[in-house]
Amino acid sequence: MAKLSPRDIKRKINGIKNTRRITSAMKMVSAAKLRKAQNLLYATRPYSNKLYEMIADLSIYIDRDSHPLLAKREIKSVDLVVITADRGLAGAFNSNVIKAAWKEIQNFQSQGKNVNLILIGRKGVNFFKNKGINIVASYEDVYRNQVNISFTSIVGGILSSRFVEEKTDAIYVINNELITSSTYETKIRQLLPLEPPESSSKKYDEMTIYNIEPSKEDILNSLLQRYINFQLYRALVESSTAEHSARMIAMDNATKNAGEAIRKWTIIFNKARQEAITTELIDIINAAEAIK
Repeated sequence: MAKLSPRDIKRKINGIKNTRRITSAMKMVSAAKLRKAQNLLYATRPYSNKLYEMIADLSIYIDRDSHPLLAKREIKSVDLVVITADRGLAGAFNSNVIKAAWKEIQNFQSQGKNVNLILIGRKGVNFFKNKGINIVASYEDVYRNQVNISFTSIVGGILSSRFVEEKTDAIYVINNELITSSTYETKIRQLLPLEPPESSSKKYDEMTIYNIEPSKEDILNSLLQRYINFQLYRALVESSTAEHSARMIAMDNATKNAGEAIRKWTIIFNKARQEAITTELIDIINAAEAIK
């Protein structure tokens, strides 16, 4: 590499300083968005959990074969709902989801199962659009405005119809979920067929008993579609919150790295300037000696 002049080094330092100002601003913006997203997430989780509990209790009394969304059959075709972000600059946030989805795709295909994708987020759409895998639906710019239940109702309706019509035998959701303010994990959850947790081991006297009108079947039918829609909504809220956390951490690291680079290049600049001064002094001394 050609040796840089002090002027070139100074220009490089100024460029890094400008980058540091940008990453620092992005970090503060992400931190503000994270606080707002966390409030929404913490309000969403209790409702989601209670809805799951109600369905778990009701399904004890319902014949699984009597409801199409509870039916279990041989898995020949699988739908994967892959939720990524629309933007980058968030560390490994998007690549973690894509890697997990790709691993699941290869796993199902190795078992002879057909795999279909429902993609939410530009990063996932861009990655999978040329991979030769059937894409049922793809959505971008979902996070431009606040995530809303209207959008997830549309996606939930598509998934329910595909399952009821036996176009798919199982549906999984792959997304990032917030663990703490500074950590997140990639989760793979089965959405359909619905399998209420602990339904077989839960004791009768531990269950919540409901007086229901007109019937358990009608209520369960309504709750199941609501549950599917809301689980998708929660997955999007989880992903959005985790994205803000990931971007805040990534921008914080970038800001620190920029600071380190500035210190490194400042030392190089000082050495280059000293060398330039020394060279000029030697030239002056040599010229004076030559005149003598």
